[in-house]
Amino acid sequence: MTKQRNTGYIIGGIFLLLLIYGVVTFNSLVQQEEKVKLQWNEVQNAYQRRLDFIPNVVNIVKGQAGFEQETLVKITEARAKASSVTISSGDLSAEKYNQQIAAQNELATATNRLVVSVEKYPELKGTAAFEGLQTQLEGTERRIKIARKDFNAAIAGYNSSVKSFPTKLVAGIFGFQPKEGFQSDAGAEKVVEIKFN
Repeated sequence: MTKQRNTGYIIGGIFLLLLIYGVVTFNSLVQQEEKVKLQWNEVQNAYQRRLDFIPNVVNIVKGQAGFEQETLVKITEARAKASSVTISSGDLSAEKYNQQIAAQNELATATNRLVVSVEKYPELKGTAAFEGLQTQLEGTERRIKIARKDFNAAIAGYNSSVKSFPTKLVAGIFGFQPKEGFQSDAGAEKVVEIKFN
């Protein structure tokens, strides 16, 4: 009878330890998944900051008589396209990242064309308003790079946990799946970046 009782305690203790491990692991996975979502929101914030600055740049440049209207039209169209592609943190997928990256890269390329065109207008290039916007856009581009890097780091930490044994068992039971971060397209080693010379 005592031996049966001890065996029951041992089995109960093992079950309790497994239950505690499962709860702790589940909570850890939830926290890591929430960190991924938080980092994605930071990427979105950086993209939004870029979108918010573009109309200011266009308005300052529009004031310059004779400035190439085609360049302004292209940047306005690229901004509209980039602002139409948004991804909520609850709907993260590699396909959607790539759609948004393509739209954002198109906007950065159009903005680069604008900056190159401004080089022909020294009186515009030297205005305090344009110089201030240049500085802010450069800062925004750095924020986008950092936000993407932090997002990929959060994904890597989450995936490491989801794929590691024995956490993988708990992740499988509760439906935690590996996620994909930003992936480079072939030949995209050089991210489109707005550059001011």
